[in-house]
Amino acid sequence: MATMRQARLAVGVVSAGRVGSVLGAALARAGHTVVAASGLSADSIRRADELLPGVELLAPDAVVRRADLVLLALPDDALAGTVRGLVATDSLRAGQIIAHTSGAHGVEVLAPAMELGVLGLALHPAMTFTGRKEDIERLATACIGVTAAPDDEIAGSVGEALAVEMGAEPVRIPEAARPLYHAALTHGANHLITLVADCADLLRGAGIDNGERLLGPLLSAALDNVLRHGDRALTGPVARGDAGTVRTHLGVLVDEAADVLPSYVALANRTAVRAAKSGLLRADAAQEIEAVLGGGR
Repeated sequence: MATMRQARLAVGVVSAGRVGSVLGAALARAGHTVVAASGLSADSIRRADELLPGVELLAPDAVVRRADLVLLALPDDALAGTVRGLVATDSLRAGQIIAHTSGAHGVEVLAPAMELGVLGLALHPAMTFTGRKEDIERLATACIGVTAAPDDEIAGSVGEALAVEMGAEPVRIPEAARPLYHAALTHGANHLITLVADCADLLRGAGIDNGERLLGPLLSAALDNVLRHGDRALTGPVARGDAGTVRTHLGVLVDEAADVLPSYVALANRTAVRAAKSGLLRADAAQEIEAVLGGGR
């Protein structure tokens, strides 16, 4: 890692979205030089102005030609085509480092570039981004999933060093584990946002102002508890076997928020399974909860 800290890299960011602009700024703060970025939308231009001041915005191939380290911060489905395009336009050269930020992909998607002698990495920050300056500080509490070719320890070490320089904790993710790894993080982070937004909407529907103030401490405590204690942190009517309360919930959701009912039922069923397996919910109570939820479906 000491070698990486001494070697200053010319960084090219493709593109200056929420993730690319923040990671580019984090690398610049670590002492590397962001030499160019790509971005066409008004939001990308604004982010570049704020997080990458003075950095020239160019076409992706021009960005790549200037860089020692190419950071591909692209949507999952755009990654393979972009890599093929960079190879086809002779934009890459042996000795460069190319790193993408996709959680869904490992380094196999970079194979066309790696065949040219480019060092390939997957560096996926396990956090959600707003594209603002506070994200740079949040990296200090986050992990970055690092994937390199299984037989390339040098690439893995470079990826770990870059993660540390950006302020994050590197975690090695094997290539074969990437799909399940990404499904786990997506299920947790993205669906949590959907769940919390639905809860806030329900409170507004009940005429309760500032529902977020009610939810904040409750959900923060629940998250902390489950990370510390796992299933033993489960509380509430399903885990207690209060079938009557669950039946009331289903009734009010049918009347007031039918669009939320399917997700409530699905999560309540899953909660009942976990509560039963962990010993929190007696078998007879689990059967009663299951019967009530089956009626909800």
